Amino acid sequence: MLKDYSRFAINGIKNRKLRSWLTMIGIIIGITAVVSLIGIGQGLKVAISSQFGDIGTDKLTVMASGGMGPPGTGVVTPLTKDNAKKIEQVNGVKTAIGRLTRSIKLEYNDHISFGMAASMAEGDGRKLIESAMNLEAEKGRLLRDGDTKKTVLGNNFGEKDSQFEKQISVGSNVLIQDEKFEVVGILEETGSFAVDGIVFMEEDDLRKILDTSDDEYDIIVAQVHPNADIKAVQENIEKVMRKERDVKVGEEDFTVQTPQAVLAQVNSTLFAVQLFVYIIAAISIIVGGIGIMNTMFTSVLERTKEIGIMKSIGAKNSTIFSLFFIESGLIGSIGGIIGAAVGISMAMGLAFAGRMALGSELIRAEISIWLVLGSIFGSFLLGSIFGVIPAIRASKLNPVDALRHTK
Repeated sequence: MLKDYSRFAINGIKNRKLRSWLTMIGIIIGITAVVSLIGIGQGLKVAISSQFGDIGTDKLTVMASGGMGPPGTGVVTPLTKDNAKKIEQVNGVKTAIGRLTRSIKLEYNDHISFGMAASMAEGDGRKLIESAMNLEAEKGRLLRDGDTKKTVLGNNFGEKDSQFEKQISVGSNVLIQDEKFEVVGILEETGSFAVDGIVFMEEDDLRKILDTSDDEYDIIVAQVHPNADIKAVQENIEKVMRKERDVKVGEEDFTVQTPQAVLAQVNSTLFAVQLFVYIIAAISIIVGGIGIMNTMFTSVLERTKEIGIMKSIGAKNSTIFSLFFIESGLIGSIGGIIGAAVGISMAMGLAFAGRMALGSELIRAEISIWLVLGSIFGSFLLGSIFGVIPAIRASKLNPVDALRHTK
């Protein structure tokens, strides 16, 4: 029985090819948008989560707020070395390391580039930073204590097709703020803009070339003891910082963040973007559904006499309803299948183009089987829902009046 119903529905679609395809366009566009953009959004979410997973859950970041540019820079009241010492004395804190992150000019092969430079601490602080940022050398080595006038560059600087028209390699000399530095290492690619495009050097060197105060920091990274409650440590650091900077609750000119809190903010932003996509896709799908309803109403009118013949030879109202109901659902399903296929291709294509253009592995697509199956099933359900009213109308046609109908 179902096979016969399906054959009837397929023949109905074949007889109205142009109208059926035009009807499916709205469904195809909506499903394409849902699959492609949700796929890219999920890919970003997975990539960013893995980045924060590498950082670990035992580190807190303290930054001064209210400035322009990268976090912690250009603020009215910067962090200080004394702030770092006070934070290190907080119960539960294992160590606290201050760092500078500043904009710099880098020159190589008579080409100039502007980027970010970050200071590297000494001793155990160096290990903490390397662990927190997941730093590994692809070529050469990482910085060591006493590496004056030496630098380690992010992976973007060591690419063959870099902006300098000549590849920077280990042993190359570059000018940073017009001062000559030797490149001792190129970092492995991490997929993070904050690491792949950064210049690392000793803190004293960075202070000297930028003429920065010896007491000033942009970021303080605090590592907590393994058994400490990171939330309680965060609250204690906030209390100490309020006292040190003489500010009240709600008037803080600094932030204390955990990797989980930052990740939650990123996920919230991604969800807001995805929600916007859902709304656009929903409008497109609803328009497609209305198109299905219109097509099925027209189909009922065109086949009024055919319906009358079927009823006159014993077809029940439920049979007539099922025929038109399945046809509308089939239109939705075909649109969903095509939309899912186009959406997968578009997601993979956009992700690949993004990786090539930006050089970041963060841009990827994650297409789950449940997303695809859900989209196709949703399309069938939508088509069926919008086909209910036309199907009811067809099933309730009076056989005598239907037989009198002439096309």
